[in-house]
Amino acid sequence: MFKINNMKILKVTRAGLCAACLTLTVLTATAQNERKFVREGNRIYEQALADTTNHDTLAFSNAEVEYRKALAKNPAEQKWNFNLGNSQFRQGHAREAASTFAEVARNSENPTNKASAYYNMGNSLLADQKLDESIEAYKDALRRTPSDPAAKYNLLYAMKMKQQQQQQQQQQQQQDQNKDEEKDQDKEKDQQQNKDNKDDQNKDKDSQQQQQQQPKISQEDAAQILKALQNNEEKIREKMEKAQVEHDRKTDKDW
Repeated sequence: MFKINNMKILKVTRAGLCAACLTLTVLTATAQNERKFVREGNRIYEQALADTTNHDTLAFSNAEVEYRKALAKNPAEQKWNFNLGNSQFRQGHAREAASTFAEVARNSENPTNKASAYYNMGNSLLADQKLDESIEAYKDALRRTPSDPAAKYNLLYAMKMKQQQQQQQQQQQQQDQNKDEEKDQDKEKDQQQNKDNKDDQNKDKDSQQQQQQQPKISQEDAAQILKALQNNEEKIREKMEKAQVEHDRKTDKDW
């Protein structure tokens, strides 16, 4: 199984909000409210993640709500958007999570955060069975963090799944081709059988027509023909007997 346990959430730190300290009081208050929402989202998220006996999608949904509250205060902060993507992923919303991480990867200036976004994007795409896209996302992560073992592992895993998918597709294509060939053979066999049956029917029809076309003779005609045949046989027999007698006379010699 591909590794998802190391999907990170980005913590809220004072350093991360140092710019607010130099701005007006109203902006500082907004930053504090934003930080409160994110910390609450992280707390809910980590608590749900630690509960290995129950995959509480409702808890991750509550974490998503807190992250969205923070983003409402500061839509440009990609750290909160990153954590939003994690909460979407944990709820099983892989496609939405992939879109969120893609946005983070496009807009993040920090190379480490950008690499993490690509990595989590790869996990989301892989969970959504988009193998080609997940492979490219892992490659993008490794281009920024070449030594990341999790990204290497998941890249190899996605490539193996792609290979298996191609093999299954080839097997299915071969099976479909064999079925088509069998259908063609059955079709040719049926056509030949139909042709043979038609030929037999034509032969029977011709035979019947020939029988119908043969002239019928009456009993009287048949008797006359039989009598003529008998007379011919008697004449032939008489000729043969006469020829035998003449032969015997010729062969007799006087000594």
